[in-house]
Amino acid sequence: MTNGYLLAHDLGTSGNKATLYDTEGRLVDSAIYTYQTLYPHSRWVEQNPEDWWTAVCVTTRALLEKAAVKASDILCVSFSAQMMGCLLVDGQGVPLRPMITWADSRAWAEEAWMRAQAGAERAYRITGHRLGASYSAAKLLWVKANEPDVYRRADKMIHAKDYIIFRLTGRLVTDFSDASGTNLLDIEKKVWSDELVSAFGLRRDLLPELRPSADVAGRVTPAAARACGLAEGTPVVVGGGDGSCACVGAGVVAEGLAYNVIGTSSWISHAARRPHFDPEMRTFNWVHLDPALYTPCGTMQAAGLSYQWYKNTLCGDEAAQAEREGRGVYDLLDGAAAAARPGAGGVLYLPYLIGERAPLWNLNARGAFVGLHASTQKGDLSRAVLEGVGCNLRIILEVFASTQPLDNIIMIGGGAKGRTWLQILADIWQRTLRVPTYIEEATSLGAAICGGVGIGLFRDFKACEAFNPVVDEIRPNPARKALYDTLFSLFQQTYEQLIPVYDRLADARELTGPGDAGEGDAL
Repeated sequence: MTNGYLLAHDLGTSGNKATLYDTEGRLVDSAIYTYQTLYPHSRWVEQNPEDWWTAVCVTTRALLEKAAVKASDILCVSFSAQMMGCLLVDGQGVPLRPMITWADSRAWAEEAWMRAQAGAERAYRITGHRLGASYSAAKLLWVKANEPDVYRRADKMIHAKDYIIFRLTGRLVTDFSDASGTNLLDIEKKVWSDELVSAFGLRRDLLPELRPSADVAGRVTPAAARACGLAEGTPVVVGGGDGSCACVGAGVVAEGLAYNVIGTSSWISHAARRPHFDPEMRTFNWVHLDPALYTPCGTMQAAGLSYQWYKNTLCGDEAAQAEREGRGVYDLLDGAAAAARPGAGGVLYLPYLIGERAPLWNLNARGAFVGLHASTQKGDLSRAVLEGVGCNLRIILEVFASTQPLDNIIMIGGGAKGRTWLQILADIWQRTLRVPTYIEEATSLGAAICGGVGIGLFRDFKACEAFNPVVDEIRPNPARKALYDTLFSLFQQTYEQLIPVYDRLADARELTGPGDAGEGDAL
């Protein structure tokens, strides 16, 4: 195989991680640069694109120095990045305002207006997504209504990785995976939807040229080479959105393969030849890095976040014990959860700390422990949190399983390091879980493989099978199937019963406002 290295940049929400792989798929080294997220108003979440460029330049130089690799040994650079943003640039590629990120929800009024203009079901059938304030189209409509001069002066709307590609090559392009997070792409035809652009009254010329993820966008210019330390002429491969890159890095590159990420949030996704259009619009679809495939997906908000909240809020004694013993606090919590009875002594945990996306799409939903008893032990609570996340993910899994059998799930993300949690998930889902070599590098690995495909180093995306082989399997305990089927049914029933309570609590929060509760009247 060719000597040299593949450079992948992962432009995340909190920073950029540059990672170097050799052509055999071995991780050589990585470098991280964090940048600021701006919160100028309630619901607003923005970032300065110049910070991304600084991050790419700093991490590239640092990584080459750390790894003692010459710039001329870099075969290509490719990207994974945060999705669903809205960055408006002028004809010279200069940003006209900070990027409105995926986490920004200011465009709630535009979301409602879009549904009225295009119809929720019709838009879902075209784009594979619900219409929402999180997506690029609603953000662009907000700019049009509130910053008309910016909208008028804009030449293109692009995403985070697209801006860095422009800085490196002078080309303004995007790929199908990022485009599928705009609410403007016809996901089956893989073209911008003139129907939706017209319905929303947007400028068609603002949408950039569409490319497959493995296309070479261009080559590093002399000016970019001086700035970032790469060699002039290095191929720049477009890459994709972080979810689609993680899919490839996890090894999900053929129809029927599925993976689950357990991080702060969690999602289940699989590879398919066609989008999965759920009649209830509970799940959504991205375009895979391989343009012949799609990745139907369902994302829950508070997976690892639930366990983190539980640790920080209710487990001070365990944290102190872990510090005394030189252990990790999660090791203690995992041990207590493993020792507790399956079913957590009849305690259910609903993991809706910040509302919920798929499969419920309920911003008012909130977390709860239900079924507490005088005999409830701390280990029961620990186990209930892990089981509650598993039950919520099972709803997503069953949406997909209705049309595509998914017998094995590849596990990645920080939560995949906890074997207790993996066994609980395997038992609730009654499926075999497969753990690959790299569980926290899948996103950058997917981008690196995409780069290798783009320059012809690899024949196709199946190179991931050698890059990130499965090293462990967790099989379900069939003796626990009946118990967890019952628990799952109760979990769903409990949520349904609490919907009117959630709505009334939301009204009450509006009346009091954050921080307004006084003595004796706190909610």
